[in-house]
Formats: sequence, structure tokens, C-alpha cells
Amino acid sequence: MENPFRPSAGATPPQILGRAGVLDEFEYGLRLGSGAPGLLTIFTGARGIGKTVMLGAAHDIAREKGWAVISETATAGFMGRIGESMRAIAEELGPGPVNRRITAIAAAGFSITTQLPPERQVAWRTLGEELLRLLDERGNGLIITVDEIHAADRTELAQLAASVQHFIQDRLPIGLVFAGLPAAVSDLLNEGVATFLRRADKIDLHAAAVREVEESFAVTFSQASIEVSPGLVRRASEATGGYPFLIQLVGYFLWREAEGNQGSLTSETVDRAIAAANRRNARTVIEAALAAASPKDMDFLFAMAEDDGPSLAGDIGRRIGAKTNLVANYRSRLLAAGLIQSTAHGKVDFAIPGLRQHLRALPRR
Repeated sequence: MENPFRPSAGATPPQILGRAGVLDEFEYGLRLGSGAPGLLTIFTGARGIGKTVMLGAAHDIAREKGWAVISETATAGFMGRIGESMRAIAEELGPGPVNRRITAIAAAGFSITTQLPPERQVAWRTLGEELLRLLDERGNGLIITVDEIHAADRTELAQLAASVQHFIQDRLPIGLVFAGLPAAVSDLLNEGVATFLRRADKIDLHAAAVREVEESFAVTFSQASIEVSPGLVRRASEATGGYPFLIQLVGYFLWREAEGNQGSLTSETVDRAIAAANRRNARTVIEAALAAASPKDMDFLFAMAEDDGPSLAGDIGRRIGAKTNLVANYRSRLLAAGLIQSTAHGKVDFAIPGLRQHLRALPRR
């Protein structure tokens, strides 16, 4: 067997753990069509928790049901790229020349602008209506997914939301699935940028149970005839904390170790795999997340790392010599960046597994 673990962004794992029933409403919505609650969904959760994987799972379900899918990330110009994708799908579906099928636009060019001016917004909406009517005639519809909406240009997001709301009002078969960091998504919805998105099914993804990870590892290694004791499987599972990206990383390096050790895993090789997984997690997730942190943000995080669990705002303020209002500002910024999470009134903890240990190993500025 080839190594089934794929520790890269959005790659589909051999099993999606801890997500049973999460997409049931979405799948039911595909059956009901326009206006079904499950067709408006937002996935939130910490970095590495599997938001992009859930978007991929939604893609697969929609395609199995015959729906068209457009997948985008909320970088500048995503509205234009969605428009280009809609045009391409419509050209494939409709009979006759393109300029007869989609009469409102005869030329491409949506993707060259960051924000669609009014005349382009009209063309975009008209194109969407034409496409959705073509899909409706075939008994299916269109799903648009947008990843990392915490980084979205608010104007573009408002344009997309307004158009999709218009399609729903016209009973056209459209679905919209988003993914983003929790605090930033909450702020976005509270800003009133797209009021109707508050009615979306907001699903906050959490870590899988370590027991489920243990069972999955045991089955996967047994099927490949990899010899490993139950105790070592438990140790490897506990090292993941149930976080999907770490599950993939630990599984990947365990498999690599087994390949180099005649199909068996020992205490030494399991420890090596866990260490390699933690190093890769630090490089690909933690360091990337810290890249935009200011020196003051880092002071806040270093102060938190002194605790073995959730930190009190008062303790953090005392350690960094900051007043309550400054502590609150740093807290809000780090929540939006997905580096920390609120655990109780006045308490915060790290949102990324391994971040506490990583900070403790860094030299203080």
C-alpha cells in the first residue's frame, strides 16, 4: 500500500474523523434545492482543524448529486474569478453560440478587477441568473465555496452576498459555503457587511476525540500489515491532540518510519515520527501564523506561554506591563488572527496545537 496520509492544505485524508453528520444538512439541502438552510453554511475553527477539508467534502457531495461547483479563496478579485468560472460552465451547458446563450455579456474580463464596478455587478448577476436557469432545467444547481473569508475584501464579500440573496429570492438553485477563522468570521457577520449571512448554518469545527484517532490509526496500520503495539498507537494518537492536520502529519511520518523498518514500528521510531510531525507543524502552521504578529503581539503570546493552561487577562497585563485597554486590544487582534481563543470570561488559550511549546523554545526579544 502507498502511504495514505496527505499532510498538505486541503488534501483529503483517508478518514475524516469527528465530523459525522456535519454535512447532513448540506446534503439534504441539495435534495430540497433553492432556499434550503443547509445550502448556506459557514465552517469556522482554528488553523489546521480541517476547514478546507470540509469544503472539499462538500464539493464531492455536490458533484455526486450532479451540481456544478465553483471553488475559490477570498484573495483579491475572487468575485471576478467566480464570474469567469460561471461563464465557462454556462458555455459548456447551453445550446447554441455563447453570445446567444448569455446575452448580457459578450466578453470576458471579470477577473481583471479587484472590485466589480456597478456595470460589472449587473453583468455578473445576469450571468449567474442565466447559468442557474440552465442548471435548474437539468434538476441541479450551483455550489460556490469560498475559503479564508476572514481575509476577504468586505466590498467583494458584500457583492457576492447580495447577488446570492437575489438568486435565492428568485428561487434559483444556489448554495454558498464559506470557511474562515472563528473570531474574524464573527466580526465580519457583526459588521453587517452581509446581514443575510447571519442566517447561515455556522459550524464550529473542533478536534476529534483521541479515541477515534487511535481506532483509525490501528485499522489503517493493520490493513497495511504494519506491526505496532496498541500502546504505541495510543502514544501516537495522543500526540495529535485530535487536530486533523497533526493526525495527517503523525500518520505520514509513522508510515515513513515503518517503510524504513521492515513494516514495524518501535518506541524509538514512533518518537521520531512524532518529533518530525511537530517540526513540520511548526514550520507550516505555527511560523506562518506568527509571521504577521507584531513585537507587542509576541510579548502577549510569550506571557501566555508562561502558563500551562488558559491565561487570565490580568496576569498577562501584569507580565507585559500593559493596562487593561491595551491588553484588550492585543487580545482582539490575536483572536482575529486565529492565534488564541477565548475559553472563559477573562481567559484565553492558544488556538494552535504546539504553539505554547514552540514559544517556550524561542528566544525572548
